[in-house]
Amino acid sequence: MINHPVGRSAQPGPDAPAPPPAAESRPTATRTAGLGGAIRAAGAIPLALPARPARILVLLAAFVCAACGLVYELELVALGGYLLGDSVTQTSVVLSVMVFAMGIGSLLAKGLTRRPATSFALVEYALSLTGGLSALALYCGWAWLRQPHATLVALVAATVLIGLLIGAEIPLLMTLIQRIRREHAGRAVADLFAADYVGALIGGLAFPFVLLPALGQAAGALVTGAVNAVAGAVVVLWLFRAEPTRRARLLLWTGCGLVLAVLGLAAACTGAIERAARHALYGGPIRYAAQSRYQEIVLTGGPAGVLPPDPLKLFLDGRLAVCGADEYREHEALVRPALAGGPSDRVLVLGGDGLALREVLRHPAVRSVLVVERDPALSALARRDDAYDALTEHAWDDPRVRLVTAEPMGWLRETPDQFDVIVSDLDDEAAHGKYRSREFYGLAARRLATDGRLAVRGGAPDGVLWSSEAGLAAAGLDAVPYQGVAPAADDCGPAGPAPAFLLAAHDAPALALDPAAPAPRSLTVDGLRGTAARLSAHRPSPLPPPHSLIGP
Repeated sequence: MINHPVGRSAQPGPDAPAPPPAAESRPTATRTAGLGGAIRAAGAIPLALPARPARILVLLAAFVCAACGLVYELELVALGGYLLGDSVTQTSVVLSVMVFAMGIGSLLAKGLTRRPATSFALVEYALSLTGGLSALALYCGWAWLRQPHATLVALVAATVLIGLLIGAEIPLLMTLIQRIRREHAGRAVADLFAADYVGALIGGLAFPFVLLPALGQAAGALVTGAVNAVAGAVVVLWLFRAEPTRRARLLLWTGCGLVLAVLGLAAACTGAIERAARHALYGGPIRYAAQSRYQEIVLTGGPAGVLPPDPLKLFLDGRLAVCGADEYREHEALVRPALAGGPSDRVLVLGGDGLALREVLRHPAVRSVLVVERDPALSALARRDDAYDALTEHAWDDPRVRLVTAEPMGWLRETPDQFDVIVSDLDDEAAHGKYRSREFYGLAARRLATDGRLAVRGGAPDGVLWSSEAGLAAAGLDAVPYQGVAPAADDCGPAGPAPAFLLAAHDAPALALDPAAPAPRSLTVDGLRGTAARLSAHRPSPLPPPHSLIGP
């Protein structure tokens, strides 16, 4: 504990002169040299380094622990969005519960400051195991249990436990700093929080740019846990090794070794665990699985020669995005009407899975196609898998195609180019309405040539369809709603209503099909116009307000 000089009732200010020597009649504490040669009051814990480098080492530990803590926090935020959807809600839940738990952890740490070094080591070991294993455990529970409510409870429980442990770190580190060299509390707090905040910055940048693309969720968390355990061991088992008894030091060394062994074993088994979990979740053989910076990409389907063949299925963050057995119905309905009834030399496709691109390239009038996709791992999928490449009919090999890797909305804002046709094949569900907002439609309308056409997904024929039409109207475009052919109940899931689409232009567009292109498998002109008439008969008046990026 900190030895307060006799007779001082208050702590001196940061710039106060040193107090005069104690009177000769008062007992003076015997001064002893620590292991590193620093002179400290009798009863203080000897250190392995002099005071200044020892203090720097503790601040470095605070830096590392803060970086690890933020990685755990971001892992839980990302997992909440991946596993449960509605990432706005999951982010709010994780962040608010985490901050609350950190406050409680700070209060509970008061009882641990008697032996701060030993307590800090135990906290770091517990945090290493909890944070390091959280991603793998939550993913496996979600895949095998298939209980969304149980997954949410487990996510909140992991957040609470990690938050409690992170909250206990700062009080213990502050106590360790004061054990090294007693100083004004304001200066100590400033240094400690500076190290903490800078560490959080590094952890926050490392998660999306290094850990997630290079290692993935599970392995990234395990590596972070190992770093966390080593940081705790260095501070306690080396710098403050005089605080624990010999037996306690042996137990702490053993604990550190066990933590690293458990994390190493989990890392060695991660690949097999993930393959088994994906098989349980998606069914069928996994053809390709990867965690990109933006999403988890999983492609399933039976190998060639298996009868009856399993259809290719593409899952993005657990959602079925493409099912090879009936995907042509949606992509024909999205693309074919837009490529009829006007010029189609220059085409822009937003979204890079290659299937809308396949339908565009069927039209001989198309001279150039620009594809904008933010995730290079998705657009590269056809080059990685022969069966998926065959499903796209080798569209990426066509010399008319050029790929730009960029966020579509930001790219629309910056480009000066004009296009005869724009096809938006973007996953609006994952973007929480971003790609059906009036802002998105406004940017797309600016990139349309005078007689250009814009084709977008309208979703189910409900209120979302009509708010999308209102957004197109707010962008100065006339839109016609229509439907394709409803998917059948088969390997791609239960039967449901046919999805709706919107074809928009500066003047009211007419629904048609290009006679120069091969006949579509699922569409006829009469069928398109019939669905448009049925939908128009149910159009609400007035239309609901358009969706906005800052609106509901």
